[in-house]
Amino acid sequence: MQLEAILRHARGDLPAELLLKNARVVNVLSGEILPGDVAIVHSRIAGVGEYEAAEVIDLQGAYLAPGFIDAHVHIESAMVPPAEFARIVVPRGATTVITDPHEIANVLGLDGIRFMFESAKHGPLSMYVMASSCVPATHMQTNGATLHWYDLLSLKNDPWVLGLAEVMNFPGVVAGDDEVLNKLRAFKDSVIDGHCPGLDGKALQAYVAAGIGSDHECTTVEEARAKLRAGLTIFLREATNARNLRPLLPLITPENHHRICFCTDDRQPADLLDEGHIDFMVRTAIAAGIDPIMAIRMATWNPASYFRLHDRGAITPGRRADLIVFDDLQAPRPRLVFRGGKLVARDGQMLLPRPQPSVRTLRHSFSVAWDQVDLRIPAAGRRARVIGAIPDQLVTTHLIEPIPSQEGLALADPARDLLKMAVIERHMRSGQVGKGFVKGIGLQRGAIASSVAHDHHNIVVIGAEDASMLAAARRVAQLGGGMVAAVDQQILAEAPLPIGGLMSDAPVEIVRAQVDAVIAAAHDLGSPLHDPFMAMSFLALEVIPSLKLTDQGLVDVDKFAIVPLWVD
Repeated sequence: MQLEAILRHARGDLPAELLLKNARVVNVLSGEILPGDVAIVHSRIAGVGEYEAAEVIDLQGAYLAPGFIDAHVHIESAMVPPAEFARIVVPRGATTVITDPHEIANVLGLDGIRFMFESAKHGPLSMYVMASSCVPATHMQTNGATLHWYDLLSLKNDPWVLGLAEVMNFPGVVAGDDEVLNKLRAFKDSVIDGHCPGLDGKALQAYVAAGIGSDHECTTVEEARAKLRAGLTIFLREATNARNLRPLLPLITPENHHRICFCTDDRQPADLLDEGHIDFMVRTAIAAGIDPIMAIRMATWNPASYFRLHDRGAITPGRRADLIVFDDLQAPRPRLVFRGGKLVARDGQMLLPRPQPSVRTLRHSFSVAWDQVDLRIPAAGRRARVIGAIPDQLVTTHLIEPIPSQEGLALADPARDLLKMAVIERHMRSGQVGKGFVKGIGLQRGAIASSVAHDHHNIVVIGAEDASMLAAARRVAQLGGGMVAAVDQQILAEAPLPIGGLMSDAPVEIVRAQVDAVIAAAHDLGSPLHDPFMAMSFLALEVIPSLKLTDQGLVDVDKFAIVPLWVD
Protein backbone atom coordinates (compact mmCIF):
# COMPACT_ATOMS: atom_id res chain seq x y z
CA MET A 1 0.00 0.00 0.00
CA GLN A 2 1.33 3.43 -0.91
CA LEU A 3 2.41 5.69 1.93
CA GLU A 4 0.08 8.52 0.91
CA ALA A 5 -2.90 6.17 1.02
CA ILE A 6 -2.25 4.81 4.50
CA LEU A 7 -1.69 8.37 5.75
CA ARG A 8 -5.14 9.37 4.52
CA HIS A 9 -6.66 6.51 6.48
CA ALA A 10 -4.51 7.19 9.53
CA ARG A 11 -5.64 10.84 9.53
CA GLY A 12 -9.23 9.72 9.27
CA ASP A 13 -9.77 11.35 5.86
CA LEU A 14 -10.94 8.00 4.51
CA PRO A 15 -12.75 5.21 6.36
CA ALA A 16 -10.75 2.12 7.21
CA GLU A 17 -11.60 -1.25 5.72
CA LEU A 18 -11.99 -2.93 9.12
CA LEU A 19 -12.39 -1.61 12.66
CA LEU A 20 -11.83 -3.80 15.69
CA LYS A 21 -13.95 -1.87 18.17
CA ASN A 22 -14.09 -1.85 21.97
CA ALA A 23 -10.85 -3.75 22.47
CA ARG A 24 -8.53 -3.84 25.43
CA VAL A 25 -5.31 -3.30 23.51
CA VAL A 26 -2.19 -4.97 24.89
CA ASN A 27 0.57 -2.48 24.18
CA VAL A 28 3.79 -4.47 24.47
CA LEU A 29 5.86 -1.33 23.91
CA SER A 30 4.47 0.77 26.76
CA GLY A 31 3.55 -2.12 29.01
CA GLU A 32 -0.07 -0.99 29.26
CA ILE A 33 -3.51 -2.36 28.49
CA LEU A 34 -5.66 0.44 27.14
CA PRO A 35 -9.22 0.59 25.80
CA GLY A 36 -9.34 1.48 22.13
CA ASP A 37 -10.37 0.75 18.56
CA VAL A 38 -7.91 -0.50 15.93
CA ALA A 39 -8.39 0.57 12.32
CA ILE A 40 -7.04 -1.71 9.58
CA VAL A 41 -6.42 -1.00 5.90
CA HIS A 42 -5.24 -3.82 3.65
CA SER A 43 -2.67 -5.68 5.78
CA ARG A 44 -1.70 -2.73 8.02
CA ILE A 45 -2.84 -1.00 11.16
CA ALA A 46 -3.87 2.52 10.15
CA GLY A 47 -4.35 3.79 13.66
CA VAL A 48 -5.51 3.19 17.21
CA GLY A 49 -8.31 5.50 18.36
CA GLU A 50 -11.71 6.63 17.08
CA TYR A 51 -12.17 5.73 13.41
CA GLU A 52 -14.86 4.86 10.91
CA ALA A 53 -14.72 1.74 8.77
CA ALA A 54 -16.63 -0.18 6.14
CA GLU A 55 -16.72 -3.21 8.44
CA VAL A 56 -16.85 -3.18 12.23
CA ILE A 57 -16.23 -6.09 14.61
CA ASP A 58 -17.23 -5.28 18.18
CA LEU A 59 -14.82 -7.11 20.50
CA GLN A 60 -16.91 -6.13 23.54
CA GLY A 61 -13.95 -5.63 25.83
CA ALA A 62 -11.90 -8.63 24.75
CA TYR A 63 -8.11 -8.37 24.76
CA LEU A 64 -6.31 -7.60 21.51
CA ALA A 65 -2.61 -8.50 21.24
CA PRO A 66 -0.04 -8.96 18.47
CA GLY A 67 0.13 -12.40 16.84
CA PHE A 68 2.59 -14.80 18.41
CA ILE A 69 6.02 -15.43 16.88
CA ASP A 70 7.93 -18.70 17.24
CA ALA A 71 11.60 -17.71 17.43
CA HIS A 72 13.00 -21.09 16.38
CA VAL A 73 11.21 -24.11 14.97
CA HIS A 74 11.94 -27.08 12.76
CA ILE A 75 8.58 -27.48 11.04
CA GLU A 76 9.57 -30.95 9.86
CA SER A 77 9.26 -32.21 13.44
CA ALA A 78 5.51 -31.63 13.22
CA MET A 79 5.67 -34.29 10.46
CA VAL A 80 3.69 -32.17 8.01
CA PRO A 81 4.77 -29.52 5.47
CA PRO A 82 4.42 -25.79 6.23
CA ALA A 83 0.94 -25.39 4.73
CA GLU A 84 -0.44 -28.14 6.95
CA PHE A 85 1.62 -26.93 9.92
CA ALA A 86 -0.17 -23.60 9.60
CA ARG A 87 -3.50 -25.37 10.16
CA ILE A 88 -2.21 -26.41 13.58
CA VAL A 89 -0.54 -23.27 14.86
CA VAL A 90 -2.45 -20.34 13.35
CA PRO A 91 -5.68 -21.09 15.25
CA ARG A 92 -3.50 -21.08 18.38
CA GLY A 93 -2.36 -17.54 17.69
CA ALA A 94 0.88 -17.95 15.73
CA THR A 95 1.11 -15.59 12.78
CA THR A 96 4.89 -15.78 12.19
CA VAL A 97 7.47 -18.52 12.62
CA ILE A 98 11.22 -18.47 12.06
CA THR A 99 12.22 -21.90 10.83
CA ASP A 100 15.48 -23.66 10.18
CA PRO A 101 14.71 -26.31 7.52
CA HIS A 102 17.92 -28.19 8.20
CA GLU A 103 16.08 -31.48 8.77
CA ILE A 104 14.97 -31.78 5.16
CA ALA A 105 18.15 -30.01 3.97
CA ASN A 106 20.22 -32.80 5.53
CA VAL A 107 18.27 -35.26 3.40
CA LEU A 108 17.66 -33.36 0.15
CA GLY A 109 19.81 -30.22 0.27
CA LEU A 110 18.59 -27.04 -1.42
CA ASP A 111 15.76 -28.97 -3.11
CA GLY A 112 14.36 -29.70 0.32
CA ILE A 113 14.55 -26.05 1.37
CA ARG A 114 12.83 -24.97 -1.85
CA PHE A 115 10.08 -27.49 -1.14
CA MET A 116 9.47 -25.82 2.22
CA PHE A 117 9.29 -22.38 0.60
CA GLU A 118 6.82 -23.60 -1.98
CA SER A 119 4.60 -25.25 0.60
CA ALA A 120 4.43 -22.04 2.63
CA LYS A 121 3.47 -19.77 -0.29
CA HIS A 122 0.21 -17.83 -0.06
CA GLY A 123 -0.67 -19.46 3.25
CA PRO A 124 -2.02 -17.91 6.46
CA LEU A 125 1.33 -18.10 8.25
CA SER A 126 4.41 -15.96 7.67
CA MET A 127 7.29 -18.44 7.46
CA TYR A 128 10.73 -16.86 7.59
CA VAL A 129 13.80 -19.03 7.07
CA MET A 130 17.23 -19.07 8.63
CA ALA A 131 19.74 -20.55 6.18
CA SER A 132 20.80 -23.94 7.50
CA SER A 133 24.36 -23.64 8.77
CA CYS A 134 25.08 -27.27 9.62
CA VAL A 135 24.39 -29.55 6.70
CA PRO A 136 25.88 -31.89 7.77
CA ALA A 137 25.95 -31.14 11.47
CA THR A 138 29.48 -32.58 11.78
CA HIS A 139 31.92 -34.83 9.95
CA MET A 140 30.99 -37.73 12.26
CA GLN A 141 27.86 -38.81 10.40
CA THR A 142 26.63 -39.46 6.87
CA ASN A 143 23.76 -37.40 5.53
CA GLY A 144 22.16 -36.83 2.13
CA ALA A 145 23.57 -33.43 1.19
CA THR A 146 26.25 -30.87 1.93
CA LEU A 147 25.66 -27.11 1.99
CA HIS A 148 28.83 -25.04 1.86
CA TRP A 149 28.96 -21.33 2.61
CA TYR A 150 28.71 -20.53 -1.10
CA ASP A 151 25.59 -22.69 -1.41
CA LEU A 152 23.97 -20.69 1.37
CA LEU A 153 24.71 -17.43 -0.43
CA SER A 154 22.08 -18.42 -3.00
CA LEU A 155 19.50 -17.99 -0.22
CA LYS A 156 20.82 -14.84 1.39
CA ASN A 157 19.06 -12.28 -0.80
CA ASP A 158 15.65 -13.92 -0.53
CA PRO A 159 13.39 -11.52 1.44
CA TRP A 160 12.09 -14.47 3.45
CA VAL A 161 15.60 -15.44 4.61
CA LEU A 162 16.65 -13.56 7.75
CA GLY A 163 20.13 -14.90 8.44
CA LEU A 164 22.15 -17.95 9.42
CA ALA A 165 20.48 -20.73 11.38
CA GLU A 166 21.71 -22.31 14.60
CA VAL A 167 25.46 -22.84 14.41
CA MET A 168 25.58 -26.26 16.03
CA ASN A 169 29.23 -26.97 15.42
CA PHE A 170 30.25 -24.89 18.42
CA PRO A 171 33.59 -26.69 18.79
CA GLY A 172 34.34 -25.68 15.20
CA VAL A 173 33.49 -22.05 15.95
CA VAL A 174 35.66 -21.93 19.05
CA ALA A 175 38.56 -23.69 17.29
CA GLY A 176 38.31 -21.44 14.21
CA ASP A 177 37.38 -24.10 11.65
CA ASP A 178 37.58 -22.49 8.19
CA GLU A 179 34.35 -23.95 6.81
CA VAL A 180 32.37 -22.74 9.84
CA LEU A 181 34.03 -19.32 9.84
CA ASN A 182 33.31 -18.86 6.13
CA LYS A 183 29.59 -19.25 6.87
CA LEU A 184 29.82 -16.72 9.69
CA ARG A 185 31.64 -14.28 7.41
CA ALA A 186 29.07 -14.73 4.66
CA PHE A 187 26.25 -13.74 7.04
CA LYS A 188 28.10 -11.26 9.22
CA ASP A 189 25.59 -8.50 8.42
CA SER A 190 22.59 -10.73 9.23
CA VAL A 191 21.10 -12.37 12.30
CA ILE A 192 23.09 -15.48 13.32
CA ASP A 193 21.48 -17.99 15.66
CA GLY A 194 23.44 -20.18 18.03
CA HIS A 195 23.35 -23.64 19.57
CA CYS A 196 25.90 -24.24 22.31
CA PRO A 197 24.67 -26.61 25.04
CA GLY A 198 26.72 -26.39 28.22
CA LEU A 199 29.28 -23.99 26.79
CA ASP A 200 30.91 -21.73 29.37
CA GLY A 201 34.11 -19.92 30.27
CA LYS A 202 36.44 -18.65 27.57
CA ALA A 203 34.91 -21.02 25.01
CA LEU A 204 31.58 -19.23 25.45
CA GLN A 205 33.32 -15.88 25.12
CA ALA A 206 34.89 -17.00 21.84
CA TYR A 207 31.57 -18.33 20.53
CA VAL A 208 29.81 -15.01 21.17
CA ALA A 209 32.77 -13.05 19.79
CA ALA A 210 32.20 -14.82 16.46
CA GLY A 211 29.01 -12.77 16.01
CA ILE A 212 26.44 -15.33 17.15
CA GLY A 213 23.37 -13.82 18.80
CA SER A 214 21.19 -16.47 20.47
CA ASP A 215 20.97 -19.85 22.13
CA HIS A 216 18.03 -22.19 22.75
CA GLU A 217 19.85 -25.11 24.42
CA CYS A 218 19.92 -23.94 28.05
CA THR A 219 18.75 -26.47 30.63
CA THR A 220 19.54 -24.61 33.86
CA VAL A 221 19.00 -21.06 35.08
CA GLU A 222 22.73 -20.75 35.79
CA GLU A 223 23.64 -21.67 32.21
CA ALA A 224 21.07 -19.29 30.75
CA ARG A 225 22.13 -16.43 33.02
CA ALA A 226 25.78 -16.85 32.02
CA LYS A 227 24.83 -16.74 28.35
CA LEU A 228 22.66 -13.65 28.90
CA ARG A 229 25.60 -11.94 30.58
CA ALA A 230 27.79 -12.85 27.60
CA GLY A 231 25.37 -11.08 25.27
CA LEU A 232 23.23 -13.88 23.86
CA THR A 233 19.47 -13.61 23.49
CA ILE A 234 17.95 -16.65 25.15
CA PHE A 235 15.18 -18.64 23.49
CA LEU A 236 13.27 -20.60 26.12
CA ARG A 237 12.29 -23.92 24.56
CA GLU A 238 9.32 -26.19 25.12
CA ALA A 239 9.70 -29.05 22.66
CA THR A 240 8.29 -32.56 22.78
CA ASN A 241 11.49 -34.06 24.18
CA ALA A 242 13.12 -30.92 25.59
CA ARG A 243 10.78 -29.44 28.17
CA ASN A 244 12.98 -26.64 29.37
CA LEU A 245 10.39 -23.89 29.92
CA ARG A 246 9.34 -24.47 33.52
CA PRO A 247 12.88 -25.05 34.87
CA LEU A 248 14.03 -21.80 33.22
CA LEU A 249 11.14 -19.51 34.19
CA PRO A 250 12.98 -18.33 37.35
CA LEU A 251 15.51 -16.75 34.98
CA ILE A 252 12.98 -14.13 33.88
CA THR A 253 13.03 -10.71 35.56
CA PRO A 254 11.67 -7.30 34.57
CA GLU A 255 15.27 -6.25 33.95
CA ASN A 256 16.27 -9.07 31.56
CA HIS A 257 13.07 -10.35 29.95
CA HIS A 258 13.51 -8.10 26.89
CA ARG A 259 16.34 -10.44 25.80
CA ILE A 260 14.25 -13.60 26.15
CA CYS A 261 11.97 -15.20 23.54
CA PHE A 262 9.86 -18.33 23.31
CA CYS A 263 10.46 -21.16 20.83
CA THR A 264 9.18 -24.70 20.25
CA ASP A 265 12.14 -26.13 18.27
CA ASP A 266 10.87 -29.70 17.73
CA ARG A 267 7.25 -30.35 18.69
CA GLN A 268 5.19 -33.27 17.46
CA PRO A 269 1.52 -33.26 16.39
CA ALA A 270 -0.07 -34.53 19.61
CA ASP A 271 1.61 -31.89 21.77
CA LEU A 272 0.77 -29.13 19.29
CA LEU A 273 -2.86 -30.20 19.07
CA ASP A 274 -3.42 -31.04 22.74
CA GLU A 275 -1.24 -28.53 24.61
CA GLY A 276 -0.63 -25.85 22.03
CA HIS A 277 2.19 -23.91 20.49
CA ILE A 278 3.61 -20.56 21.65
CA ASP A 279 0.21 -19.90 23.28
CA PHE A 280 0.89 -22.84 25.61
CA MET A 281 4.21 -21.31 26.62
CA VAL A 282 2.57 -17.94 27.32
CA ARG A 283 -0.11 -19.55 29.49
CA THR A 284 2.48 -21.66 31.30
CA ALA A 285 4.64 -18.62 32.06
CA ILE A 286 1.68 -16.60 33.35
CA ALA A 287 0.48 -19.50 35.50
CA ALA A 288 3.96 -19.63 37.06
CA GLY A 289 3.74 -15.97 38.07
CA ILE A 290 5.24 -14.12 35.11
CA ASP A 291 3.49 -10.80 34.43
CA PRO A 292 1.07 -11.33 31.51
CA ILE A 293 2.35 -8.39 29.49
CA MET A 294 5.93 -9.62 29.93
CA ALA A 295 4.90 -13.10 28.80
CA ILE A 296 3.11 -11.73 25.73
CA ARG A 297 6.06 -9.43 24.95
CA MET A 298 8.42 -12.44 24.92
CA ALA A 299 6.13 -14.06 22.34
CA THR A 300 5.72 -10.97 20.14
CA TRP A 301 7.90 -7.87 20.28
CA ASN A 302 11.05 -9.58 21.55
CA PRO A 303 11.42 -12.04 18.64
CA ALA A 304 10.30 -9.40 16.15
CA SER A 305 13.00 -7.06 17.46
CA TYR A 306 15.72 -9.74 17.56
CA PHE A 307 15.04 -10.84 13.98
CA ARG A 308 14.73 -7.22 12.75
CA LEU A 309 11.10 -7.77 11.74
CA HIS A 310 10.16 -4.19 12.53
CA ASP A 311 6.83 -4.44 10.69
CA ARG A 312 5.21 -6.67 13.31
CA GLY A 313 5.17 -7.66 16.97
CA ALA A 314 3.24 -4.65 18.32
CA ILE A 315 -0.08 -2.86 17.82
CA THR A 316 0.95 0.53 16.46
CA PRO A 317 0.21 2.46 13.26
CA GLY A 318 1.92 1.14 10.16
CA ARG A 319 2.66 -2.34 11.46
CA ARG A 320 1.11 -5.52 10.11
CA ALA A 321 -2.33 -6.32 11.40
CA ASP A 322 -1.28 -9.73 12.73
CA LEU A 323 -3.54 -9.86 15.77
CA ILE A 324 -5.15 -12.22 18.25
CA VAL A 325 -8.29 -11.77 20.35
CA PHE A 326 -8.74 -13.52 23.69
CA ASP A 327 -10.90 -13.16 26.78
CA ASP A 328 -8.73 -14.16 29.76
CA LEU A 329 -5.49 -12.28 30.39
CA GLN A 330 -4.39 -14.92 32.91
CA ALA A 331 -4.79 -17.75 30.39
CA PRO A 332 -4.79 -16.37 26.82
CA ARG A 333 -6.52 -18.68 24.36
CA PRO A 334 -6.93 -17.01 20.97
CA ARG A 335 -10.59 -16.79 19.97
CA LEU A 336 -10.00 -14.82 16.78
CA VAL A 337 -6.80 -14.67 14.73
CA PHE A 338 -6.13 -12.01 12.10
CA ARG A 339 -3.22 -12.31 9.70
CA GLY A 340 -2.55 -9.23 7.61
CA GLY A 341 -5.93 -7.82 8.62
CA LYS A 342 -7.86 -10.88 7.45
CA LEU A 343 -9.73 -13.12 9.86
CA VAL A 344 -8.15 -16.55 9.33
CA ALA A 345 -9.16 -18.54 12.43
CA ARG A 346 -12.01 -18.59 14.92
CA ASP A 347 -12.47 -20.65 18.09
CA GLY A 348 -9.48 -22.87 17.38
CA GLN A 349 -10.43 -23.65 13.78
CA MET A 350 -9.04 -22.40 10.47
CA LEU A 351 -11.50 -20.51 8.31
CA LEU A 352 -9.55 -21.28 5.13
CA PRO A 353 -9.76 -24.58 3.21
CA ARG A 354 -7.03 -27.17 3.62
CA PRO A 355 -4.23 -26.31 1.17
CA GLN A 356 -3.30 -28.61 -1.65
CA PRO A 357 0.02 -30.46 -1.24
CA SER A 358 3.03 -28.92 -2.96
CA VAL A 359 3.51 -29.88 -6.59
CA ARG A 360 7.31 -29.96 -6.27
CA THR A 361 8.56 -33.50 -6.83
CA LEU A 362 11.24 -34.71 -4.43
CA ARG A 363 13.53 -37.61 -5.16
CA HIS A 364 13.30 -40.87 -3.27
CA SER A 365 15.58 -40.62 -0.28
CA PHE A 366 16.28 -44.26 0.66
CA SER A 367 19.23 -46.24 -0.61
CA VAL A 368 20.17 -48.91 1.90
CA ALA A 369 22.67 -51.70 1.29
CA TRP A 370 20.66 -54.29 3.20
CA ASP A 371 23.02 -57.10 2.20
CA GLN A 372 25.69 -55.39 4.29
CA VAL A 373 23.51 -54.58 7.31
CA ASP A 374 24.47 -56.73 10.30
CA LEU A 375 23.09 -55.74 13.70
CA ARG A 376 25.17 -58.27 15.65
CA ILE A 377 27.74 -56.83 18.04
CA PRO A 378 30.78 -59.03 18.73
CA ALA A 379 31.51 -59.23 22.45
CA ALA A 380 34.94 -57.59 22.32
CA GLY A 381 34.99 -56.78 26.01
CA ARG A 382 33.13 -56.99 29.29
CA ARG A 383 32.11 -53.36 29.73
CA ALA A 384 30.98 -50.83 27.15
CA ARG A 385 30.02 -47.21 26.78
CA VAL A 386 26.25 -46.84 27.04
CA ILE A 387 24.08 -43.85 26.14
CA GLY A 388 22.01 -42.77 29.13
CA ALA A 389 18.74 -41.21 27.93
CA ILE A 390 17.23 -38.57 30.23
CA PRO A 391 13.43 -38.08 30.12
CA ASP A 392 12.33 -34.78 28.56
CA GLN A 393 15.92 -33.73 27.80
CA LEU A 394 18.15 -33.84 24.73
CA VAL A 395 21.37 -34.22 26.69
CA THR A 396 22.43 -37.72 27.66
CA THR A 397 24.79 -39.26 30.16
CA HIS A 398 27.91 -41.25 29.29
CA LEU A 399 27.61 -44.54 31.15
CA ILE A 400 29.98 -47.50 31.50
CA GLU A 401 28.03 -50.74 31.94
CA PRO A 402 28.70 -54.49 31.96
CA ILE A 403 27.29 -56.10 28.82
CA PRO A 404 25.95 -59.68 28.77
CA SER A 405 27.08 -61.98 25.96
CA GLN A 406 26.37 -65.39 24.51
CA GLU A 407 28.39 -67.35 21.97
CA GLY A 408 30.65 -64.37 21.39
CA LEU A 409 27.87 -61.85 20.75
CA ALA A 410 26.85 -58.95 22.99
CA LEU A 411 23.20 -58.94 24.00
CA ALA A 412 20.58 -56.54 25.24
CA ASP A 413 19.35 -56.94 28.82
CA PRO A 414 15.80 -55.52 29.02
CA ALA A 415 15.56 -56.40 32.71
CA ARG A 416 18.27 -53.78 33.32
CA ASP A 417 16.76 -51.42 30.72
CA LEU A 418 19.84 -52.09 28.58
CA LEU A 419 18.86 -52.13 24.90
CA LYS A 420 20.69 -52.38 21.62
CA MET A 421 20.73 -49.38 19.31
CA ALA A 422 21.75 -49.09 15.68
CA VAL A 423 21.96 -46.29 13.11
CA ILE A 424 21.74 -47.59 9.51
CA GLU A 425 23.02 -45.30 6.75
CA ARG A 426 20.26 -44.72 4.17
CA HIS A 427 21.51 -42.00 1.81
CA MET A 428 24.61 -43.36 0.03
CA ARG A 429 24.16 -47.14 0.14
CA SER A 430 27.41 -47.38 2.07
CA GLY A 431 26.33 -50.24 4.31
CA GLN A 432 27.60 -48.37 7.36
CA VAL A 433 25.92 -49.26 10.63
CA GLY A 434 26.73 -47.63 13.95
CA LYS A 435 25.99 -49.99 16.84
CA GLY A 436 25.80 -49.50 20.58
CA PHE A 437 23.68 -49.68 23.72
CA VAL A 438 21.23 -47.34 25.44
CA LYS A 439 19.54 -47.10 28.82
CA GLY A 440 16.42 -45.09 29.59
CA ILE A 441 14.09 -46.12 26.75
CA GLY A 442 12.49 -48.95 28.70
CA LEU A 443 11.43 -51.46 26.05
CA GLN A 444 10.98 -54.93 27.48
CA ARG A 445 10.61 -56.64 24.10
CA GLY A 446 10.43 -55.84 20.41
CA ALA A 447 11.86 -52.76 18.74
CA ILE A 448 11.09 -49.29 17.47
CA ALA A 449 12.62 -47.69 14.37
CA SER A 450 12.37 -44.37 12.58
CA SER A 451 13.80 -42.37 9.69
CA VAL A 452 13.69 -39.27 11.92
CA ALA A 453 17.19 -39.25 13.41
CA HIS A 454 18.48 -35.73 13.98
CA ASP A 455 20.11 -34.34 11.95
CA HIS A 456 21.37 -36.87 9.41
CA HIS A 457 18.07 -38.79 9.39
CA ASN A 458 19.46 -42.22 8.81
CA ILE A 459 17.40 -45.14 10.10
CA VAL A 460 17.64 -45.35 13.88
CA VAL A 461 16.42 -48.43 15.70
CA ILE A 462 16.35 -49.54 19.35
CA GLY A 463 15.31 -52.97 20.53
CA ALA A 464 15.53 -55.95 22.79
CA GLU A 465 16.49 -58.42 20.04
CA ASP A 466 17.97 -58.28 16.54
CA ALA A 467 15.05 -59.87 14.67
CA SER A 468 12.61 -57.21 15.83
CA MET A 469 15.12 -54.44 15.15
CA LEU A 470 15.75 -55.61 11.59
CA ALA A 471 12.03 -56.05 10.84
CA ALA A 472 11.24 -52.54 12.09
CA ALA A 473 14.14 -50.94 10.19
CA ARG A 474 13.30 -52.69 6.94
CA ARG A 475 9.68 -51.60 7.20
CA VAL A 476 10.76 -47.97 7.64
CA ALA A 477 12.63 -48.18 4.33
CA GLN A 478 9.74 -49.93 2.57
CA LEU A 479 7.44 -47.06 3.59
CA GLY A 480 9.83 -44.52 2.12
CA GLY A 481 10.30 -43.25 5.64
CA GLY A 482 8.35 -43.29 8.84
CA MET A 483 8.05 -44.70 12.35
CA VAL A 484 7.51 -48.38 13.12
CA ALA A 485 7.05 -50.64 16.14
CA ALA A 486 7.62 -54.39 15.74
CA VAL A 487 7.97 -57.69 17.60
CA ASP A 488 9.87 -60.41 15.78
CA GLN A 489 8.54 -60.18 12.19
CA GLN A 490 5.22 -58.64 13.20
CA ILE A 491 4.66 -54.92 12.54
CA LEU A 492 2.54 -53.58 15.40
CA ALA A 493 2.03 -50.03 14.13
CA GLU A 494 3.46 -47.65 11.58
CA ALA A 495 3.33 -43.97 10.65
CA PRO A 496 4.45 -43.36 7.03
CA LEU A 497 6.53 -40.22 6.37
CA PRO A 498 7.15 -40.31 2.61
CA ILE A 499 8.37 -36.69 2.21
CA GLY A 500 12.10 -37.12 2.74
CA GLY A 501 11.40 -39.67 5.46
CA LEU A 502 10.36 -36.73 7.65
CA MET A 503 6.86 -35.57 6.74
CA SER A 504 3.51 -36.86 5.53
CA ASP A 505 1.27 -35.44 2.83
CA ALA A 506 -1.81 -36.55 4.78
CA PRO A 507 -3.95 -34.20 6.91
CA VAL A 508 -2.47 -33.61 10.35
CA GLU A 509 -5.39 -35.39 11.99
CA ILE A 510 -4.45 -38.62 10.21
CA VAL A 511 -0.74 -38.13 10.95
CA ARG A 512 -1.52 -37.57 14.61
CA ALA A 513 -3.57 -40.80 14.78
CA GLN A 514 -0.77 -42.78 13.14
CA VAL A 515 1.87 -41.32 15.45
CA ASP A 516 -0.35 -41.96 18.47
CA ALA A 517 -0.60 -45.59 17.37
CA VAL A 518 3.16 -46.16 17.13
CA ILE A 519 3.74 -44.40 20.46
CA ALA A 520 1.02 -46.57 22.05
CA ALA A 521 2.71 -49.65 20.59
CA ALA A 522 6.04 -48.55 22.09
CA HIS A 523 4.32 -48.11 25.44
CA ASP A 524 2.87 -51.61 25.12
CA LEU A 525 6.41 -52.86 24.53
CA GLY A 526 7.39 -51.35 27.87
CA SER A 527 8.62 -47.80 27.29
CA PRO A 528 7.37 -45.33 29.93
CA LEU A 529 8.52 -42.25 27.98
CA HIS A 530 6.09 -39.56 26.83
CA ASP A 531 7.32 -40.01 23.25
CA PRO A 532 9.91 -42.77 22.83
CA PHE A 533 10.35 -41.99 19.12
CA MET A 534 11.23 -38.36 19.70
CA ALA A 535 13.62 -39.40 22.45
CA MET A 536 15.24 -41.94 20.12
CA SER A 537 15.62 -39.41 17.31
CA PHE A 538 17.90 -37.19 19.40
CA LEU A 539 20.11 -40.05 20.57
CA ALA A 540 21.65 -39.81 17.09
CA LEU A 541 22.46 -36.07 17.27
CA GLU A 542 26.18 -35.71 17.84
CA VAL A 543 26.19 -32.02 18.74
CA ILE A 544 24.38 -32.35 22.07
CA PRO A 545 26.31 -33.88 25.00
CA SER A 546 27.33 -36.30 26.17
CA LEU A 547 27.26 -39.60 24.24
CA LYS A 548 25.45 -40.16 20.92
CA LEU A 549 25.42 -42.72 18.10
CA THR A 550 25.65 -42.10 14.34
CA ASP A 551 26.18 -44.47 11.43
CA GLN A 552 29.93 -43.94 11.94
CA GLY A 553 29.91 -45.02 15.57
CA LEU A 554 29.71 -43.69 19.12
CA VAL A 555 30.42 -39.99 19.50
CA ASP A 556 31.75 -38.52 22.72
CA VAL A 557 30.35 -35.03 22.22
CA ASP A 558 32.43 -33.54 25.04
CA LYS A 559 35.59 -34.72 23.26
CA PHE A 560 34.00 -34.15 19.83
CA ALA A 561 35.39 -37.47 18.67
CA ILE A 562 34.32 -40.99 17.77
CA VAL A 563 35.18 -43.38 20.58
CA PRO A 564 35.29 -47.18 20.86
CA LEU A 565 32.24 -49.01 22.13
CA TRP A 566 34.23 -51.24 24.48
CA VAL A 567 36.28 -49.97 27.39
CA ASP A 568 37.62 -53.33 28.62
